[in-house]
Amino acid sequence: MRNGHIVLMNLRQLGRMGDAAKEFLAPFGELYNKQTMSREEFAAIAPDVDILVSGSNLRIGKSELDNYPKLRMIANFGVGYDGYDLEEVNRRKLFLTHTPDVLTDDVADLAVGLMFAAARRIALSDAFVRNGGWAKLETMPIGTRVSGQRIGIAGLGRIGSAIARRAEALGMQITYLDRRAAEKNWARAKSMIELARASDFLVLAMNATPENRHIVNAEVLKALGPHGFLINIARGVLVDTEALIAALQSGTIAGAGLDVFENEPEIDSRFFKLTNVVLSPHQGPATVQTRRDIAQLVAENIRRVLAGEAPLTPVPGTRTA
Repeated sequence: MRNGHIVLMNLRQLGRMGDAAKEFLAPFGELYNKQTMSREEFAAIAPDVDILVSGSNLRIGKSELDNYPKLRMIANFGVGYDGYDLEEVNRRKLFLTHTPDVLTDDVADLAVGLMFAAARRIALSDAFVRNGGWAKLETMPIGTRVSGQRIGIAGLGRIGSAIARRAEALGMQITYLDRRAAEKNWARAKSMIELARASDFLVLAMNATPENRHIVNAEVLKALGPHGFLINIARGVLVDTEALIAALQSGTIAGAGLDVFENEPEIDSRFFKLTNVVLSPHQGPATVQTRRDIAQLVAENIRRVLAGEAPLTPVPGTRTA
């Protein structure tokens, strides 16, 4: 097995991987972070890059790939791969891997956490106490019960199923929207509108595809109604931001818990003025344990490719050998 150059495309990704990046990736070659390099420094190493470590929050298409004439593989630090031009990746016969399964539980946990945070007004309660409202005997708005309520899950893959299992433990009534029928006897909606009408909590856990862009629009939010909450731990492009902000401002829905946004991290500043939305900076898999597991899987995929073996977790529809 020969050593290869590795470019860490995003400073935030390097920070999240932390010591695990050095521990698991350093044996394969020299580590570089494009975001901390000058143009001259990057131009000097780009022609020799073998392995690109990146994240699907970045856009990796032809113009970016043209920088790396010797590129053999892209190792995605995460499970989603909507940021990659798969047609271009396949045209170049590149390996493209991702990290499914290892982050499922953490993302599902956060989805449930956002449900409680939004419905029970946890962030607002914290601010109320810190700002002296409680001591002044001011009135704190009451929250909404989570257990026993209706949950609609859009996307019943690994993460959606894990959310459903947690919802079962809370005694919630489960409805889902997915191309495949669930093994359990949960109610299955035929459309997003139907799912929203059947939900007190509408949770998005589906893939971002061109067809799914803005699948949650004004009509869906109206169907969710004034007592309903939107929870998004999937991708920001699934939701029409303008429609969501309008729905939160007008009381068309009760609230939202959001871990992902369109154009993140530069999100719409109007969210900051709303007290019925809980905002999280794309922290779904952000635990010490899962970051280490992800880094280890990224490294194992790289090791296998450099050794001439098939990667463990190729992105569906891309090269496997």
